[in-house]
Amino acid sequence: MNQEKIGKFIAECRRQRKMTQSELGEKLGVTEKSISNWENGRNMPDLSLFKPLCEELNISLNDLMSGEKVKEKEYRDKLEENIINTIDYSNKKIESRNIFIGLILIVFGVLISITAVGIFPSESSWGSIYSVFGGIISLIGVSRFTKRLTYGKRLICNFGYFLIFILLLMMIDYIGVINIHQAPRFSLVKISGEDVIYYDTPFYDVIRCNVNKDNEIFKVIKNQKYDRDNIDKFCK
Repeated sequence: MNQEKIGKFIAECRRQRKMTQSELGEKLGVTEKSISNWENGRNMPDLSLFKPLCEELNISLNDLMSGEKVKEKEYRDKLEENIINTIDYSNKKIESRNIFIGLILIVFGVLISITAVGIFPSESSWGSIYSVFGGIISLIGVSRFTKRLTYGKRLICNFGYFLIFILLLMMIDYIGVINIHQAPRFSLVKISGEDVIYYDTPFYDVIRCNVNKDNEIFKVIKNQKYDRDNIDKFCK
């Protein structure tokens, strides 16, 4: 599909109909700038405007897609070629839209996760809930980029992305536990004892000793078996 040729043809037909760009745009419900962009070959009309544009210019759809008046003997060959070009153009428009929406979803999802970590205190479960929710939104965005892949490859890519996203969140959480002594957000179990809180996370455990005292201490240890009734021993 030759956009420049089609644009020049639109301009030629418009002049033959003695219409300005503004008048044609008003009839089609678009701006004068849109008409100018079509005629200069910068972009193409939306598919929904093809038919009304042809009616206003008194040409056939085949003429429009060819960028010239199609001779009767060439009509069938041009028609088949233009059908293929139209399908290809439509697919590219859909793909571009998917990429744009996908990028927005990815950025929006990441921002939700970052904001959740920054706003909610580490003790609040809402921080981890919103962080994972942001990951799901960004995953939907990523899935728009993998539509052309086979089902198996698409599943692997999407699952891999989500797994890496969650691991990064847990890594950020671990850095917060080590550097600023905050409670882990992604703990599976939280057990409270006498001035002790035990957090069991998927990869490590955190013991918080002397809770509500001036000399509060955080200890990070490897995953261990623990007795719910005797967790105070970890602070001795």
